[in-house]
Amino acid sequence: MRREEKNAIIDSLAEKLKEYSHFYLTDTAQLNAADTSDLRRKCFNNNIKLLVVKNTLLKRALEQSNGNFEELYPVLKGTTSIMFTQSGNVPAKLIKEFRKKHDKPVLKGAYVQESVYVGDNMLDALISVKTKEELIGDVIMLLQSPAKNVISALQSGGNKIHGVLETLSKREEK
Repeated sequence: MRREEKNAIIDSLAEKLKEYSHFYLTDTAQLNAADTSDLRRKCFNNNIKLLVVKNTLLKRALEQSNGNFEELYPVLKGTTSIMFTQSGNVPAKLIKEFRKKHDKPVLKGAYVQESVYVGDNMLDALISVKTKEELIGDVIMLLQSPAKNVISALQSGGNKIHGVLETLSKREEK
């Protein structure tokens, strides 16, 4: 591969690193063609861009981008596939689901919500990372809860007052 081609690949990877806020580094070696196709299809359906990259070119792209990715450099050995995504936990869920039937992909490392995760043992932690939309939903639910309690108390209090007034009015009629 000529230097111009390498530079074009590095620039392309650097652009993807800027475009996508999260990425996962995985080992997909020894998957047969059918399994690889199945993984790519599942990635496409979940809005994940899967690329197989050369470690040296990826390292240069990481160095060229503005992030602090030094903790990921040691995992750039062997076969590396990179999963680009906009939501932090979707690739982790996909990997976990795919590994119910296969041994791979193995998580080498991930960059999610400006944090670096290294090692396959971090997969469960990455699954529990909430997306921005999930966090906003949780905050809205927490904000609505006190208001719902007040409304409920007022409604039940109104029913009690109505019952007392009705009982008093029936007493007066006798």
